[in-house]
Order: sequence, then structure tokens, then C-alpha cells
Amino acid sequence: MSLSQQRFAGIDWASDNHAVCVVDEAGEPVERLVVAHSKAGISKAVGVLRRHGVAGVGIERPDGPLVAGLVGAGLDVFVVPPSQVKSLRRRFGSAGHKDDRFDAYVLADTVRTDRRRLVPLRPDAPATTALRTLVRARADLVGHRVAMVNQLRAHLDTVLPAAAGLFHELTSPISRAFLTAFPTQNAVDALTLDELAAWLAGQRYRAHPATVIFDRLQAAPAGVTGPAGTALAAVTQAYLTAVTSLIEQTNALEEQIAAALAQHPDGHIFTSLPRAGTVRAARLLAEIGDARGRYPTAAALAGLAGVTPSTRQSGQVRVVAFRWAVNKQLRGAVCDFAADTIRANPWAANLYHQARNRGHRHPHAVRILARAWLSVIWKLWTTHTPYQPERHNALQKILTQTP
Repeated sequence: MSLSQQRFAGIDWASDNHAVCVVDEAGEPVERLVVAHSKAGISKAVGVLRRHGVAGVGIERPDGPLVAGLVGAGLDVFVVPPSQVKSLRRRFGSAGHKDDRFDAYVLADTVRTDRRRLVPLRPDAPATTALRTLVRARADLVGHRVAMVNQLRAHLDTVLPAAAGLFHELTSPISRAFLTAFPTQNAVDALTLDELAAWLAGQRYRAHPATVIFDRLQAAPAGVTGPAGTALAAVTQAYLTAVTSLIEQTNALEEQIAAALAQHPDGHIFTSLPRAGTVRAARLLAEIGDARGRYPTAAALAGLAGVTPSTRQSGQVRVVAFRWAVNKQLRGAVCDFAADTIRANPWAANLYHQARNRGHRHPHAVRILARAWLSVIWKLWTTHTPYQPERHNALQKILTQTP
């Protein structure tokens, strides 16, 4: 098919069905259809696009069975974020109403007119996709655990204040064991120092002497006693069971993450980074991916991670602002990693403190450091090389200057 005969497609994705629109080189629709979100429906959509020989397909999301089917069929897929589609609707009218068939046309016409500005989707290997799913599921569980622990703590502040801050962490095994053994204020009041010492010895707890723990129990405000306290102990146990289950499932996912990371071809790159550990290294790998063509430069990676500023200029006015339209999962992974390297890497600590001395707040200074780290990571990632401090010239320069 010649250039003048090229056709382009747009698909408005939905959970139940997908609106498909194919346009010609002049932007006129040549075929519209709606297919079900099923194996047969996806196959039908792919067949229509192949029959028209489309030069590119625009869609609003980068994953899922539909996208996998399009990529598997050898079609060039271009992801246009929903926020951009919302703005692009105004090309064709000021109302800006949401309509699936119209959005499919907008996507198709955008690929037709702006294809040279769009980057084709480069899918990650199945191992990376699976690792990303594990990492994000763990993050969700951690979020649920934090919320549940906060509910448990708020409940204990009224029912059993002595247990809320008795040990270092409410999620620790010793804290959960104490709440199981002594779930009411009456049970805590009945404890003697000798009984508490014997119980702590049975738990192999040695962080503090029994006298310290006993004094904390005696000094804490009184909770609910009597029949009401006994009844509320059931609520305590319900929260405790939920927290324990979330901890166990998070630990199980972490074991799977460690196994997947050990088998991943790029695992050695990310585990070599300072203070990367296992989960943090897996998160970095999962969010950056393994499709090298997705980020042709370190700047492209930093831009998508949102660690570079967004500059707006009009006439004499120039504004440098926080970048909002980014991959928030990637930004979270990179900034989490960068913030912790301050404690382990003199080069990272130097960059961070320089930014702070220039007046930047902590989050901004971390983003500056994250951008510098991404330049290093991108080089390692593109050359399949682990991080070697002795070959990091900027780090070695700092070390030689240190008295």
C-alpha cells in the first residue's frame, strides 16, 4: 500500500467492549465497529485492522489482552494517554463530550497526523511483566496493611492504650503475640512482673528488660474494662487477624519476587545498586522494564519518571514547574531508591546536600538526585553492566577529595 493509501486506526478501550475506527489518509472514516472484550472480539478487531493494512493503532492503555493481541499481530501500537485524548477532542469541537465511537476516531486521526511524534509501544518480556505484577501487588498489600494497622492502633487507643506503643512496631511478632495473649485491659491489669518476665522469656524477647515493659504497662492510661472490654476484644482480634494475614501474604509475595528477580536476565544490574536489596531492585527493574528501545536516551527515561522539571514560557515569562504527566509508579520507585542511597553513597549524599544548600526542599532534592542516578542506571541498563563503584568516576572523585 502506497503512502497516499495508508490507513490508521484508533481503539477506545472499555471493560466490556471496544470501539474501533479506521480512517484513510485524509482522515475520513472507512470502517467503524464495536467488538466484545473476548477472544473472538479481539481476533475480529485484529482481522479488520490487518485487512485495511493500517500503519498504526492508537489506544489509551499500554497493557491488557487487547494490546497483547495487537502487538502479537505485528501492528504498531501507539499509546495516547487519556489526559491527551481529552484535550485532543477539542480539535473537533468545543463541547468535549465523552463518546466511545468519537474517541476511537480521535485516536485514529491523532495517529494519522502525529505519528512522527509518537513512540511505538515496545512490550517488555513476559518475565518482566510478571515481575511488575508481583511488585505492584506487594505494594497494594503494603498499603492495605498500613491502613489496617492504623485502624488497629486507633481502636487500641481507646480499648487497650497500653498495647498500642508497648513495643517498637505494632506489626512486629512480639506485639501481635502480646495482643493475642492479653487482649483486654483486665488481662493486662492481672499481669504480675514475674508472669510478664516468664512470658517474654517464652517469646525469646530480649530488646528490653521485663521491668521496662512492666513499667510501660503500669504508666499507660486505662482502657475499657469489664464485659465491654471483653466484647471489644473480639474487634481487636478481627483487626489482628487481618493484619497478620496481610503480613503473611506480603511475605509470600516477597519470596516470589526474590525468585523471579534471581532468574531475570537484568536482575544482576539492579541488585548491584547501593541499598537496592531485593524488593527495591525488583521494583526498579519492573518499572523501567527491559525494552531498551523505549528509552533511547537517559533524558527520555528521566522525563517519563518525572524527575525533570516542566518548563513553560510565554513572552518574557518563564516558569519551571513540577512535572505531573509522568509514570507515577516509575517515579515512586526511582525516588525511593535515590533517597536511601544518601546513607550509603558519598556521591549521592554530596548531590543531595548540594541541592539542599541551594534551598531546595527534601522532595525536590531527591528528584534531582534521582535524575542523576537515572543517568547512571540507563548506562548500566543499556550495556547490561552491573554497578561497580570503582568505575563510577564521579564517586571516585568525591572519595579522593575526602580527607
